[in-house]
Amino acid sequence: MKYRIPLVIYMQLYDVFALLTVLAALFGYLNYRFLRLPDTIGVMLISLVVSLGIIILGGIKPVLFRQATDLIRGIDFYKILVRYMLGLLLFAGAIHIDGHQLKKESGYVLTFSTISVLISTALVALLLYFVCSLLHHPIGLIYCLLFGALISPTDPIAVLSILRKAGIPPSMEVRITGESLFNDGVGIVVFLCIYQIAQAGPGHLQLTDVLRLFAQEAGGGILLGVLLGYAGFYLLRTIDYYQVELLITIAIVMGGSLLAEYLHVSSPLAMVMAGLITGNKTRLKGMTDTSRDYIDQFWSMADNLLNALLFLLIGLEMIAIPFTTAILITGCCVIPIVLAVRYLSVLIPISLLHFRSGFEKKAIGILTWGGLRGGLSVALALSVPASMQGQFLVAITYMVVLFSILVQGLTIGKFARRVPRPGGPHSK
Repeated sequence: MKYRIPLVIYMQLYDVFALLTVLAALFGYLNYRFLRLPDTIGVMLISLVVSLGIIILGGIKPVLFRQATDLIRGIDFYKILVRYMLGLLLFAGAIHIDGHQLKKESGYVLTFSTISVLISTALVALLLYFVCSLLHHPIGLIYCLLFGALISPTDPIAVLSILRKAGIPPSMEVRITGESLFNDGVGIVVFLCIYQIAQAGPGHLQLTDVLRLFAQEAGGGILLGVLLGYAGFYLLRTIDYYQVELLITIAIVMGGSLLAEYLHVSSPLAMVMAGLITGNKTRLKGMTDTSRDYIDQFWSMADNLLNALLFLLIGLEMIAIPFTTAILITGCCVIPIVLAVRYLSVLIPISLLHFRSGFEKKAIGILTWGGLRGGLSVALALSVPASMQGQFLVAITYMVVLFSILVQGLTIGKFARRVPRPGGPHSK
């Protein structure tokens, strides 16, 4: 009996999920009926309007605002996204990637998801440190590095459908998708390493400890993902019963995420590898057409639902974030910094590794403007305690994410249409 969880906890979790689902459905309907924006952007925009309305009403009815704020702050955004949703999202994204095309673009994808993340982390940190000093709001360099790590991973979910309609080459689509899947995992590992240093204090954590942590998290996560993927392949190819096969793919994600947490390895990287193996080897050689169709539809719907909930949460989170004049000024300075660093973090490795010959004209511009920041950045910022400049980092992260999704997300289609098609009249 001592292990029994009170029913009220289940009710609280259910209430939160039910409320978010109802709001996501309502906002999705309003977007489809009236706004006709991309699904995730439309849901987030409506939730932002609702948040602003609640903030305005807070001046008239402070009790309403306090209740709404308490409700949003009671939702553990970090736990919901990183522990519960991220593995499902990454697996759902990886399962639909063309493995052959990814193999062709593996050099670009690995470079952008590792070297580019490290370059971005360092440059953003240095420039933020400089800007904060100029604005007379100095913060420690280690906290600037935390911000650099959490803001570097890109999230293309909101723009991929727009880019497909714009007719970008398949190779570019794979680069953007593959980079985002892997750099989520790498970004979290880099963030955790810096976080450990910040917690331990200067001199208490050696470089070898950091490298060991990085190797354990990244290498262990990739290895676990491969093992999960091939275990799933063995099980799925021995049966032909789509209900059980679907359950096995869900078990790979949920059980694999728990195992990764227990082994202290990167769950995101594990889910990406497991998804790639399941989506290519298992789908082609271990499933019938019927099973493949059911599993594809399930994971597509799961992907859409989870992203709708995620972007809804991003919009509602505005209620609980305290903004000051100093934070707004700093955020406005940080937005162009993040964009400029994104451009450099793509350009530098391409130039140094001689990838330029394999890039379509203006591809660097698409990778820069299409490199949106999303829920992961907000979730990681929310995990930073107030004693480590947490509130400040959350606020400027939120401003970057909002600009990224609303401005970049809504204009990337027009930008991409200007890129000459391979073999087209304006292509080289």
